[in-house]
Amino acid sequence: VRIQKVTYKSNDGINLIGFVVGDPRAPSGLIIAFHGNADLARNLLHWAGALAHATGQTVFLPELRGYDGLAGRPTYEGAARDAAAAAAFAQDSLAIPPERIAYYGHSLGSALAVELASDRPPHVLLLESPFSSARAMAKRMFVPGLSLFWAILSRVHYDTVRRVSLLRVPVWVSHGDRDDIIPARMGRPVFEAAAVKGEFLMVRGAGHNDVAERGGEAYWDWFRNALKK
Repeated sequence: VRIQKVTYKSNDGINLIGFVVGDPRAPSGLIIAFHGNADLARNLLHWAGALAHATGQTVFLPELRGYDGLAGRPTYEGAARDAAAAAAFAQDSLAIPPERIAYYGHSLGSALAVELASDRPPHVLLLESPFSSARAMAKRMFVPGLSLFWAILSRVHYDTVRRVSLLRVPVWVSHGDRDDIIPARMGRPVFEAAAVKGEFLMVRGAGHNDVAERGGEAYWDWFRNALKK
């Protein structure tokens, strides 16, 4: 699968990078995939290649300021600007219309995808291991694997449950039943609150970062079914 590193800017002048996996000129569509709090876009290249192969779609992995050597520091406002810049790049530079763009988010990335969908609706929203709200996550700060970023975000109160209840795009959710970072009891209310429901996939034996591996073909089917029109 072809991998291309791309550069673009946020609307406040931060230089950003991303990785386009697949051929954006193909007519099948584009998935913008936002990574989690303790991850990097480049770490998802293997997963993105598997996703492109499974769905026939191109995958765009945008990076955020403060990650992977980029200038700036992670903030609520900065992350929102960077997510918007990724969507603008997809539409303006890759020439993909909104009706052919899907958003995917893992963990913290699920909140970014949901917030972006409120301003720039995709044709479908796929959330893996989403949390119900940043306020609820702040109460779990003692859990290993959570960083200071959660404390910063809790002051702004990402409210994923409320956001999806207002969206008019299908919301699909997957979660591992052994996730000890963001427990499945947070992910299910996100799905239940969605105004337009897709499918909820509970992956048995999966934790926070191995849903794809544990889910196997059922996981890729979850994607394929969500991306059907």
